[in-house]
Amino acid sequence: MDLDCLPYGAGHAQEGVCLLVRMGPHRILLDCGVEDIAPLSATLNRSLPADFVVCSHAHSDHARGLLALHQSFPHLPIYASEVTARLLPLNWPGRSQQPETRFCQALPWQSPIELRPGLSVQLFPSGHLPGAATVLLTYAAPHRTYTLVYTGDFFLSNSRLVEGLPLGELRGMKPDVLILEGSYGTARHPHRRQLENQLADRIHRAIADGYSVLLPAPALGLGQELLMLLRSHHYFTGRDLDIWVDGTVADGCDAYLELLPQFPTAVQNFALHQPLFWDERVKPRVRRLSAEGRPGLSSTPCIVITDKFADLALYVGESTNPWILLAPQKPGYPLSNWPESGVRSVETYLLPEHCDGPGTTQLIHNLRPQHVILIHGSPAYLADLANLDELRNRYQLHTPAAGTLVELPIGEMFLQPAIPETNYEGELSELGKEVAISLPSPITADPRWANFADTGLVEARWQGEELVVRGISQRELLFQSSAVQANLECCGNCQHYRGQRCWNQLSALFGFKVTPDGYCPVFKAIPESELFLDEETDGE
Repeated sequence: MDLDCLPYGAGHAQEGVCLLVRMGPHRILLDCGVEDIAPLSATLNRSLPADFVVCSHAHSDHARGLLALHQSFPHLPIYASEVTARLLPLNWPGRSQQPETRFCQALPWQSPIELRPGLSVQLFPSGHLPGAATVLLTYAAPHRTYTLVYTGDFFLSNSRLVEGLPLGELRGMKPDVLILEGSYGTARHPHRRQLENQLADRIHRAIADGYSVLLPAPALGLGQELLMLLRSHHYFTGRDLDIWVDGTVADGCDAYLELLPQFPTAVQNFALHQPLFWDERVKPRVRRLSAEGRPGLSSTPCIVITDKFADLALYVGESTNPWILLAPQKPGYPLSNWPESGVRSVETYLLPEHCDGPGTTQLIHNLRPQHVILIHGSPAYLADLANLDELRNRYQLHTPAAGTLVELPIGEMFLQPAIPETNYEGELSELGKEVAISLPSPITADPRWANFADTGLVEARWQGEELVVRGISQRELLFQSSAVQANLECCGNCQHYRGQRCWNQLSALFGFKVTPDGYCPVFKAIPESELFLDEETDGE
């Protein structure tokens, strides 16, 4: 039996996800997030690039090529969950109401559907976005049944509008192949509610200081999650504040409202007592922003949620109000080059819609596949996952690039390829009151080095018996040194204030993110010798 996977797009950087899977005589296309579908048209001189397509969810990096694919191959069946089928047209804003964008056929949840003789498809909610699905393909060959699971983008935790992937329904499935995303590599995240509180606190302080806040977001998912956070968090409940929603994010809100019966019971109950999104009566007021209303944004501090590729000049160009832009972090890649004209500062926040490293390994261990194909993320982050001993000792791991065929022999003994060098040996030298760490030059070949060595400054802290070192970015350095008076007994002048956090174990703020002008009773001034050293360094 032939079983293999050819990625037309492996989800690295901005290339999107598009995977051709072969199970015996059947060819299945999983997602089509590539912009150029020409490579799909040249497959094996066949009339169709696949027998059918399954779309995991409606985000553009998984779906933007589907319309072009349908136009080139109108007889190619395309399937998805009902919610995804209705959200897909938002990927083509100018044509979303046209019949030609309604090409996707809906499949039910958790019911095997035989789409080809001996080949069935079953969808499970994946928790990442309304309608997002994990796909189970089952092929009954003459002498054996083969199974493949494709997670798409998945999230085990509940968010405000979506329930997490039901892990218990997949546990012990033992598929032959598991294709899953590894967006965050081995990174570990704090609890989502903690991250929501940190973001809400930052927005609250910005508004209190007289700033307006700009939140670029994708059309679906994060924008609506932000809106629900702002509507329900205690910092903003009843606050005399305008929240404006613009562009395709507003269109996404309208699409969600049409699909409300498909949402979790808690969301439907919320909507029984107050509008889910648009509300001009209850504070904070949530309204769609019109082109005519943009010049009026300068009058008082407000919040604007808009498209991630929006022209910021539309909002800040004529504004007399200072603006702060808060951009979502993309793991493994540097901050996008957001235009900063008219924006006082550009900061990032983490509000994940994907599993972290422990969540990813938890899913793998619960499913217990033979082959694991890791896609969708920075190649360096995916390599971190593939190099974990707990995975390498149990599974056959693959991290393919676009265009690399992955052959998937089943039931055969395997040898893992050698791990690329990821550990670097160095030397420690004690020089008086300082310690110098020397590392070999190959470490700089990793694309993460540019961010780590951004300023040439590092922060070190003990974590058990290990010393953890991280780089300090220019933006963080500017934030730290942004101006507090030298004679004030505040966090910015405390010797325990590093990385925007308090590291004094005697303080009630220990471990929390605090502002430079904050205060606590156990303040300890930076020694004059260190201040003098800083002044000498600045003068060089």
